[in-house]
Amino acid sequence: MRKSCLILVLLLSCCLVQAQNLSDLIISEAMLGTDDGLVDEYGNHSDWIELTNTSQGTVNFAGCFLTDDPDDLRKCQIPKGYACTKIGPRQVALLYASGNSASGVLHLGFTLRGGSTLYLVSNDGRTVIDSIEIPADLPAGRSVSKFAHDNKELVFDDIHAAVPSPGLVNGKHSQKTRAQVMKETDPRGWTLSIVSVSVVFCALLILFLIYNLSGNIFSGKYKRRAKAAATPDEASAAAIALALDRYMSGGDAVPAAIAVALHLYLSESVHDIEPGIITIRPAPSSEWANKSLTFRKKTH
Repeated sequence: MRKSCLILVLLLSCCLVQAQNLSDLIISEAMLGTDDGLVDEYGNHSDWIELTNTSQGTVNFAGCFLTDDPDDLRKCQIPKGYACTKIGPRQVALLYASGNSASGVLHLGFTLRGGSTLYLVSNDGRTVIDSIEIPADLPAGRSVSKFAHDNKELVFDDIHAAVPSPGLVNGKHSQKTRAQVMKETDPRGWTLSIVSVSVVFCALLILFLIYNLSGNIFSGKYKRRAKAAATPDEASAAAIALALDRYMSGGDAVPAAIAVALHLYLSESVHDIEPGIITIRPAPSSEWANKSLTFRKKTH
């Protein structure tokens, strides 16, 4: 059951993809045969029709129908199984309305008539993909063509009689590409050469700077400098000297403790780091209060 459902989904997907591809086809040009017009493989000046693929993928129009009768959409079917029925991206294909479909794969069993409308019908025989009207007063030696305002977008909304251009995508061919403009403005290619060399030079310079900087960093050339130890200023030094002097002279041990604490703090030797705060608490068991541990005994 699951296998059957999977096959059905794949078939539906293929049909949708094919239908979507066929919708990218248009009848871009048609012309009644003249003595100085396009010649088919038999040397005959037949009527001809041009199909254009506006998509970026290959489209196979085999199985589709061409007709000039809205009541008979299956008038002439394109045979299947031939490579010539495939149109590449942004390419065209020519069909001959010679009136004899037995003459070849791309020959139709009817001829074009002025004042009629030509229809391109999908392979289901019902869906009209595109159409083009052939004016009854179409001048001799002229074709009815659909033109695109922009060769990139390929939106063919300009239809009028024009000089025949079988096998070419109809559009504003006077529009010049950037390459063509560059070729005209700089025929020797100096601008392109300078730009190319500049881009390569800048890329090499950036790579050199990156490798040089990373090499210096990993080699240890650029090391973070150690922070210089803070030195006590004159006021702190005077306080420490005064406290030590009083302590050595038999004064109280508290000023000496304060002086030593200030010295340790200013020299960054303390472990208790509190920004801007020095905490000194008296301890009953502190050895500062032990007179027997005096560094220098008094002499009488």
